[in-house]
Amino acid sequence: MKAQEIRELSVQERKDKIADLEQELFNLKFQLATGKIENPSRLRLIRRTLARIKTVQRENSETGDAPVTAKPEA
Repeated sequence: MKAQEIRELSVQERKDKIADLEQELFNLKFQLATGKIENPSRLRLIRRTLARIKTVQRENSETGDAPVTAKPEA
């Protein structure tokens, strides 16, 4: 998920996405510990996506910006 896509999500959608990704990360870590993980590179992808979402949330909270709802015309 790209940063621009994350910025277009509402605050509640971001919180829901974080919760889903954290649950998935927990499950993958559990699979890694038991040796039954099918795609270990997914761990890295989820960690990075979580970091992107949290970074966008922090940016918005620091600047007080509202989430972007409309795409600018090119």
